[in-house]
Amino acid sequence: MISIITVNFNETASTCALLDSIRRQEYPDVEVIVVDNASRENPAALFQTEYPEVIFIRSEQNLGFAGGNNLALEKAHGEYLFFVNNDAELEFGCLEFLERLFEKQPNMGMVSPMICYFPASARATHRIQYAGMTAVSPFTGRNKTIGALESDWGQFAEPRKTAYAHGAAMMISRAVLAEVGPMWTGFFLYYEELDWCERIRQAGFDIWIEPRAKVLHKESLTLGKMGTAKTFYLTRSRILFMRRHFSGWRWGVFLTFFGLISLPKSTFSYIMTGDFDNLRAFWRGVLSHFSPRSQAPFSV
Repeated sequence: MISIITVNFNETASTCALLDSIRRQEYPDVEVIVVDNASRENPAALFQTEYPEVIFIRSEQNLGFAGGNNLALEKAHGEYLFFVNNDAELEFGCLEFLERLFEKQPNMGMVSPMICYFPASARATHRIQYAGMTAVSPFTGRNKTIGALESDWGQFAEPRKTAYAHGAAMMISRAVLAEVGPMWTGFFLYYEELDWCERIRQAGFDIWIEPRAKVLHKESLTLGKMGTAKTFYLTRSRILFMRRHFSGWRWGVFLTFFGLISLPKSTFSYIMTGDFDNLRAFWRGVLSHFSPRSQAPFSV
């Protein structure tokens, strides 16, 4: 069995489109769990009426990305757990390709499908969002997404190891979950899957990309509108990720780079564009690591 888990936050129509794409799959043994992360309007009645096969969980508090997904774990029974964003749709055969790769690669800890941006029309060529990732640099705290913005003409055809899975669509086995544990909730938004992949690798497992499995992503219908909250959480989570996984000289190198390059560059850019709201959000993200008063989360 595959347990498919998604989190809904004020985007019920998109979640319904995802559920419709799941219904079109032919994988024989699936359960679907929808966690509503404190949406303004409770969509329970709609899901229970239109999608009676779905297990619905309502949280009265926004638990963030990891917290919302983790809420489904106590209800999930699958041997594999597939976490997918509610603003995505599964291409035909996606689940079969992911499950088969797990069966072929006994040391695999997590796998993501290839993720493409949702096309403007049925005839449009798919444009790639994710076909793997490089490792995070200890100097800059940055990494690159392989294949980003390329047209998909079959150049990524074979499964392979990669540095990180993509949080928009990632599958983990129950055995690995039991050994490594769930996503850490301390980030609230961003970097959760990178942190999880680091822990999975530290436990001796590999991260894979399966390009034959595809997901179409409408790219963050909610987060794209967040503005200052997005700036705050990206800044805060980037530094927090580096603190958790880069120690000693590597942490010192990153702090030097961030202090001498990233911090003044971002500050100057926001000042020059007159974007003082995002300037304050950026600095709050930085100061959250030094002052408890700066750790209060943005409302999302």
